Amino acid sequence: MKFALKRLLQFVLTMVIVSFLAFVAFDLISGDPATALLGTEASAESVAALRQEMGLDRPLPVRYAEWLMGFFTGDLGISYNYHQSVASLIAPKIMVTLLLSLVSFLLIVAVSLPLGLRAARRTGGVWEALSSAFNQLCMAVPPFFTGMLLSYVFGILLKWFMPGSFPDLRQDFGGAMRHILFAAVAIAIPRIAMTVRMLKSTIQAEMGKAYVRTAISRGNDRSQVLRRHVLKNALVPVVSFLAQTMAEIVAGGIVVEQVFAIPGLGRMLVASISNRDYPMVQAIVVILALWVVLAGTVADLINQRIDPRLRLGGGE
Repeated sequence: MKFALKRLLQFVLTMVIVSFLAFVAFDLISGDPATALLGTEASAESVAALRQEMGLDRPLPVRYAEWLMGFFTGDLGISYNYHQSVASLIAPKIMVTLLLSLVSFLLIVAVSLPLGLRAARRTGGVWEALSSAFNQLCMAVPPFFTGMLLSYVFGILLKWFMPGSFPDLRQDFGGAMRHILFAAVAIAIPRIAMTVRMLKSTIQAEMGKAYVRTAISRGNDRSQVLRRHVLKNALVPVVSFLAQTMAEIVAGGIVVEQVFAIPGLGRMLVASISNRDYPMVQAIVVILALWVVLAGTVADLINQRIDPRLRLGGGE
């Protein structure tokens, strides 16, 4: 329990720091939003009145505290570009990005775990050489290029989905999921290759330890030792690696959403940066950071349950 509380406090502290840095950074970068909205030809009185209306005449700590409280209550401010509530603009995008991230992550786990086990069992020979070469190729190809190939083959040639036209999730869920699935494949391929290599190396390192040699020498089946003991110990670094992969999914999704014209947070972030819509950028950056930090916290809690040594270290 102490371990979980410690991780929860670290999570909250990290998010407060990230939100503060995001607020301060974009507040400094944006210069004077009132002047940007009214134009340089506006009178000083008009600019001052708008600054007061937007609350920009108050001290930075006060504005940050109000923004942070608004974040927890769903009030993320007003978009400079759309003149609408940031929360209402972001809400439909969150579901799209959440689906893309979850499908990508499930593909990584479902494919990489069995492939990693197989790679760890079959060492040496032509098969390992070919699989290692293919693995390196998958890691080297960037997701946006894979996405372009998938769009051309399955979108233009086979017409399994319409590139550049994302259906509404509520009206055509199946069509939207086809877009998301191919985008998730583009994101997942290099991460699958990385996870397979990670799992293979950790399993092989565990297989060389004394407890494994002792168990096999006592007549235990090698496959049973692998499943019951080795895999459990090997999963600890792999789970942490998968948590890091979530950050890569978020980063890769920003680019892939552009390729597949998926209206998610990544695509909106790029557009908001181009339009200097800093309230939108602040909110999206904090939401994406929340995603990544939460994945790391969950990974720590899972590892704490897998490895008894971590439970002892956590004070339980």
